[in-house]
Amino acid sequence: MSPLISRRRPAVGPPVPPPRTPGSATSPGEAGPPKEPALPGGAIAPEEPTVPREVAAPRGRRILAGAGTGLAAVLVVAALVVPDELHRLGPGAFLRIPLEGLVAAGLLVVLPARARRPVAVLLGLVLGLLGLLKLLDMGFFAARGRPFDVLLDWRLFDDGFGFLADSVGRTGAVAAAAGALLLAVGLPVLVAWGVLRLARVAVRHRATSVRVVAALSVLWLGCALFGVRLAAGVPVADRDATALVAAHAGQIRAGLRDRVAFAREASVDAYRDVPGDRLLTALRGKDVLVAFVESYGRDAVEAPGLAPGVAAVLDDGYRRLRAAGYDARSGFLRSPTFGGGSWLAHDTLLSGLWIDNDQRHRDLLAGDRLTLNGAFHRAGWQTVGVMPATTQPWPEGRFFGFDRYYDAEKLAYRGPKFSYAPMPDQYALATFQRLERAEPHAPLMAEIPLISSHSPWSAIPQPVPWAAVGDGTIFHQARIEGPVRRDSAAIRAGYRQSIEYTLRTLVSYVLTYGGDDLVLVFLGDHQPAAPVTSEHASRDVPITFVAKDSRVLDRIAGWGWQDGLRPGPQAPVWPMDAFRDRFLAAFGPTH
Repeated sequence: MSPLISRRRPAVGPPVPPPRTPGSATSPGEAGPPKEPALPGGAIAPEEPTVPREVAAPRGRRILAGAGTGLAAVLVVAALVVPDELHRLGPGAFLRIPLEGLVAAGLLVVLPARARRPVAVLLGLVLGLLGLLKLLDMGFFAARGRPFDVLLDWRLFDDGFGFLADSVGRTGAVAAAAGALLLAVGLPVLVAWGVLRLARVAVRHRATSVRVVAALSVLWLGCALFGVRLAAGVPVADRDATALVAAHAGQIRAGLRDRVAFAREASVDAYRDVPGDRLLTALRGKDVLVAFVESYGRDAVEAPGLAPGVAAVLDDGYRRLRAAGYDARSGFLRSPTFGGGSWLAHDTLLSGLWIDNDQRHRDLLAGDRLTLNGAFHRAGWQTVGVMPATTQPWPEGRFFGFDRYYDAEKLAYRGPKFSYAPMPDQYALATFQRLERAEPHAPLMAEIPLISSHSPWSAIPQPVPWAAVGDGTIFHQARIEGPVRRDSAAIRAGYRQSIEYTLRTLVSYVLTYGGDDLVLVFLGDHQPAAPVTSEHASRDVPITFVAKDSRVLDRIAGWGWQDGLRPGPQAPVWPMDAFRDRFLAAFGPTH
């Protein structure tokens, strides 16, 4: 056979396996190497690059771990350096070095492993509670112009829930309460987790952590010694957390001491035993109406953006009253509260005691102090309370001793709500007139809080003819919605419109139902909250006397109050607790 032919013929017998290479199949039953995908023309497709599974998983975990550590750092630093007042919140607040953080970091780095975890959790819970306290302070500074009182303010949460339910509905109030509860539980837990995580990271890199803490400690000490501050005046060396805890601890001690001081103040009363025939002799035969105008503060008559509109209403009202034979005098009182807590102002004006917290309020109600209402009652007047915003039992009514008392249910309003107010001020005054003054009657002393100017100032009514007020259903046709926007400008506009409405309503009431025997005293209870007031707003509120009998105003000629419904910048300012005694002295016997 020719060698050429023998090379072209296939070999006889079993095929010879290819040489073994690492990873190749060793038997027919084993899977061979994967075939390369063919491309047109017989070309082989290039192999897709792959990432080994053992490399991909750790990279993902490292990303998640880094994100978790970053979140932990943000939570812990924020809890330490975020201030407790909104106006101090800015970039500078986060560029400070908190002393408490340095101490905690140093402690966790040096502690043995067995003690580190419980200490880290405890520090985190405490720091989370500190963050909650700062949020409470922030809210109270914005709403009340003061920090949260850890001893006395807890009952205000119930009032806050009621306010939300009246303003936005029960569903919205429940949702807000659930969110607040979730925050109260979740924030300490999250911060505790953050401290624990940062402690683990610090221990894994102990040498670096020690150097960083030491360097920052030296920097803190230098900034503290030389008073280094940021551009906004914020000190770099921060110890606000310690100062905040100390301030609230002092608040508790002061509250306990204040109870003793209040008992001593309440025991002194020049009018406690004065007989009725020696009280209020200059007002015999008069109906005296004391009307609190909700949130009517000094800013309403002086602040740019508010004063021009309110002043126009007051000046026009004074001209109309003068034309009808009335006159008026106005001044200022300094309220014990700001932004809310109307009952504290009512207590203070009527009792002649400074009631600036709920502990004093409760102690007042438990005592037998002679109030202005009580003095009128002792002197022979019928005393009446008209409380349009009271929708629940009101035990304070027993202390003030009204002969007749009308809450929201007894006023029987059938019209629509306007913002927070269960009924418009015009309805409250018209119903008081119908129930108490329309027929011949014994002299009355009435207290009426007017609430159409209560926050959130989202809707006000249009005035209607007094004779058409009826059961209030007419107000379905007299609704004015407030601005849809709720920015600061819209809030201020809504506030101004509501104050103008209430003041017009009071003037209209006097012109319609006044007469020779009416004496009207109207005043604000407190300034509106921070979104409305000007920066560094005072606690002053206007107060005005209106009467047709000139002898009434002659009795207060020595007070230095100014003519008209609008007190000017130079009008005298008294503390509100001075009013009761000055009023009783002015209208008592002259000898």
